Amino acid sequence: MPQLNGTVPNHDSLDSAEYNPIDHLNSIFSHPSTLSSISKTASALGTYHDELDRDIAALVRRQSTSDLESIKTIRAAKDDLAELFRKVEDVRARALQTEETITEMTADIKRLDNTKRNLTLSMTALKRLQMLTTAYEQLRGLSSSRQYKDCAQLLQAVMQLMTHFKTYRSIEQIATLSRNVFDLQRELLEQICEDFEVTFAKAEVVQRRGMLAEACLVMDALGDNARSRLITWYCNTQLREYRQVFRSNEEAGSLDNISRRYAWFRRMLKTYDDEHAVMFPAHWRMNEMLANAFCEGTREDFKNILSKSVRRADGQSLDVDMLLSCLQETLEFEHSLEKRFSNTSRASMDTFSSDSERAPVFSQAISEAFEPYLSVWVEAQDKKLSTMIPHYRQQPPKPPDEEFSSQMVISSSIELFNFYRLTLAQCAKLSPGARLVELSKVFAKYLEQYAQQILLFYLGERPSGQTPSKTPQLEDIILVLNTADYCFNTCTQLEEKIKSRIEENFKSSIDLQSQADAFMGIASATIRVLVRRAEVDIEPIWREMRNTGWSKMESVGDQSSWVVEMLRRIKSRAAEVVGILHKQQYARAFCDNLVDSIANTFIVNVFQCKPISEVGAEQMLLDSYGLKKGLEGLLTINAPSNTAPTAGYIKCVHQAMSRLDPILKTLQVRPSPPEALVQAYLIHIADKSETNFRKFLDLKGLRKQDQSHFVELFQAHRAAPRNEKLPQSSPLLAPLVASNLATPAGPTITSGIGSLSSAATLSTSNLPARFDPSTFGSAIINAARDGVDRFGTPNLSGTPSSHTPSGVMTPPSQHHQQHQQQQPNEQPRASFETSAAALGTTNLNENLRNIGKFFKRDIGGFGGRFGRGEKGAEEAG
Repeated sequence: MPQLNGTVPNHDSLDSAEYNPIDHLNSIFSHPSTLSSISKTASALGTYHDELDRDIAALVRRQSTSDLESIKTIRAAKDDLAELFRKVEDVRARALQTEETITEMTADIKRLDNTKRNLTLSMTALKRLQMLTTAYEQLRGLSSSRQYKDCAQLLQAVMQLMTHFKTYRSIEQIATLSRNVFDLQRELLEQICEDFEVTFAKAEVVQRRGMLAEACLVMDALGDNARSRLITWYCNTQLREYRQVFRSNEEAGSLDNISRRYAWFRRMLKTYDDEHAVMFPAHWRMNEMLANAFCEGTREDFKNILSKSVRRADGQSLDVDMLLSCLQETLEFEHSLEKRFSNTSRASMDTFSSDSERAPVFSQAISEAFEPYLSVWVEAQDKKLSTMIPHYRQQPPKPPDEEFSSQMVISSSIELFNFYRLTLAQCAKLSPGARLVELSKVFAKYLEQYAQQILLFYLGERPSGQTPSKTPQLEDIILVLNTADYCFNTCTQLEEKIKSRIEENFKSSIDLQSQADAFMGIASATIRVLVRRAEVDIEPIWREMRNTGWSKMESVGDQSSWVVEMLRRIKSRAAEVVGILHKQQYARAFCDNLVDSIANTFIVNVFQCKPISEVGAEQMLLDSYGLKKGLEGLLTINAPSNTAPTAGYIKCVHQAMSRLDPILKTLQVRPSPPEALVQAYLIHIADKSETNFRKFLDLKGLRKQDQSHFVELFQAHRAAPRNEKLPQSSPLLAPLVASNLATPAGPTITSGIGSLSSAATLSTSNLPARFDPSTFGSAIINAARDGVDRFGTPNLSGTPSSHTPSGVMTPPSQHHQQHQQQQPNEQPRASFETSAAALGTTNLNENLRNIGKFFKRDIGGFGGRFGRGEKGAEEAG
């Protein structure tokens, strides 16, 4: 482009996609003096425009010419491709023609090849026919002269040659030759069998055993059927004397003479090794075949003998000792056979399985006959155990001359499981099948009896000297707890041991879990006994609390004197119990249940202290805080002073004692204005029960005639939409519900664990003035027998209870959580007392099993902690 106003234009800027003509013009006419060159600039632009037009026209012409050349090139390529296809087709046609020519040329060669192959086959067949005919004639001569060694080799050749003529049997000569060979094989078989019979009949085995050994080679060549016939004959011949002696003679064939049978066969095997072994090829395993035949016959004999012994006319039963002696001797004999005929020694009879790759051959070969009659042995063990349980019951938990230890268990439990161990080993050796299942049921039966008749018995009252009964001492209770824990763990080990020894198809029949649960139920009851002892200690303190004038208090002071005394007694009892419990989880269970019991009893006693003023409620709240603070140290009461309790236990204490807060905070609200009290009840207690609300009005000291207005307001407010989801009865008042059905005051306590719990924990006012220890053990046993439900009662409103009871083994947190979350359908953990009530049966062991299941639930444990260490409990907290 020419210069514009003396300025060379920037071609790059004109070609740019972002070219701006305004900026370009401003650069050209940058000064007013440059306007005089407008015409010159316009002329230069026109010239540049014309040059561009010419360039474009030239490019268009070149492009048109290029398109025509491309079209010509494409047409030429198509013509060349068509020519190429024509040439390929021509080559294919020539190839076919060449193939036809070659086929015609090689047709004669193929005919010559077929002729050569047929001629070769004919010559081969004729040669084989000649060899077969010659071998047949030689074989006949050798068989007549009893040259069995040469016969065996020639017979194998003849039989191999005969396989080539199977397709030619339509030819008469071949068919005749085939029949002759078959007849010769049959004659050889009969001749050899006759030679064996004559030799053994004339007792010329030693003299002719070389010939008979060669004859066995012929039998091998004749095939499996011939070999099996000779083996069967030999076994029957050798065992004929055995059958005559021990089957025809009743005295010789009796179980008393079982050792004679095995001694006879051992002599037979020795004779075989010395005289007959050289006759038979090693791969025949003739001695093993002979042993199998002996075992089969002996097994059938024993089945008949045992069957006749059971059906004896004189009514005498089978002698168990003799049966076991015979079975033991039979097992030893089988083991000796297995060891002799196995490549590797069989594993010990006391093991469940053998490591040998070869499956046992003689295992239960004879002893199988004893299997149906081992029930007699199992019954004998049952009778023996039935005498052991009463004997154990007469023994004291601890021998008088033995020093007590916190880890000690009752010696009878160790004796019982040691007896189980020895009996299991013996039964697994005798019969690791159905009889072992029967024995496991016997084990389960007496485990249940041990739990019921021994451990529960030790928890109850027992005669002692001149006194009619004796209550369990602390050491006895700890012994029962340790023993229940030991039996629980050993039950699981026993089940695993039986499953490791029993046959695979019977493993599913072994289950001792219910018995283990029963022992855990005993442990649960034992913990409850320990808690009950503490409850009895603090009963006078609760009486002092109830006698306090809560309605006459004018100001709140320091914590009450009864709190100090209660903490002193509780800590004294806890120090004694926690110090003697050697497992931390049991100490934790004791403390958890004791705290829960104190919280429940506090709630019950609050409602027995009416009337309570606002100041009195505030004082109670202060006392509950002091009590809570003191209870936090129970678990570590015997530990060094700087030892802090676990976070889980602290949480448990706070949750249990925090159930008092809503009740006492409601009582702190003044009755005027009435709406404030009603709203406080709906917020803190949070239920729709008019009966419960009236109890609070009574507790406040309001007269009956003044309560109607409060009740009307309560009915109006509970019908509001925001209160429609409230439960019918608050779980906070569950201890109060149970206290209404507590046992009336009487001379003794005889209602079992559940009523004991209610009496001390929930309705202490109903206790007699002085605890009678003579009936304490009976109460414990009756609780397990009757399945007493601690809180399984209707609620205050008289409708079916919608709250979750708080049992002895239940973590106290469940009530606090239900109060905070207001979720009636929440499923908290249940206690062992509530589990027993849910069953509603009078079966003692069933109750114990269900008690144990709830006692170890939630990771095995007491309030969700059993079976875990302190670290695990802290994490759970």
